[in-house]
Amino acid sequence: MQIMSGRRVRSAVTVVALATAALLGTAGSALACHSDDDRAKPIPGNISKCEQVKAGGKALSDADFKFTGGAGEKRLNITGLGEGVKVTAIVVLGGDDGYNVYEPGKRKLSDTPPWTELRAPFNRDGSKANIDKWYACGEKTKPTEQPKPSEPTKTSTAKPSTTAPTTTEKPSDTPTSTSAPAPNVGGNGGNGGGLADTGFDNAWLLWAGGLLVLAGAGVLVLLRVRRKAD
Repeated sequence: MQIMSGRRVRSAVTVVALATAALLGTAGSALACHSDDDRAKPIPGNISKCEQVKAGGKALSDADFKFTGGAGEKRLNITGLGEGVKVTAIVVLGGDDGYNVYEPGKRKLSDTPPWTELRAPFNRDGSKANIDKWYACGEKTKPTEQPKPSEPTKTSTAKPSTTAPTTTEKPSDTPTSTSAPAPNVGGNGGNGGGLADTGFDNAWLLWAGGLLVLAGAGVLVLLRVRRKAD
């Protein structure tokens, strides 16, 4: 009975020792990955790739974010994202052994920024740890290019001609001379075969000439008569 009692004691001591070690290890791990931020998921160990986060997406660049704080400080504030950037997880490493994982849309973290007061887990002694580094996972798509508006069709307006207008010649003040038809000298041209018909009657001139000849003859006769009388 005493032997059995001794064995039981030794077994009980072994079980207590193992349980104590397990509890200490669990407590140490829990203390190393404890966080006061209920938006984060504290995980012990280290991580360096987005594939290990298992939240989807690839590593994004710091240039894809507008942020303050970060490495070397206790807080990280993300205030904006670049165009076409979608975040699936934010990893904040720091403390003695562990990191916090933030996933937009989960555990009270909003879907879109601003995401403020992001931090690393506590140190083992319970003090606030500085952020060693941080990175984000997600996707980045190129923005769709908007089609350029078509330019309005240009209508060409005909410019007025600079050529001087053609001057029309003024009618000449000099009346155009019309040549009278040549008189018909052959045959009876309408005046008994004599002179050409000029359009006026000249018979009186013949009579006057005849009278002057008679008067002259009369004067000569009279002078001869007087000479004989003397």
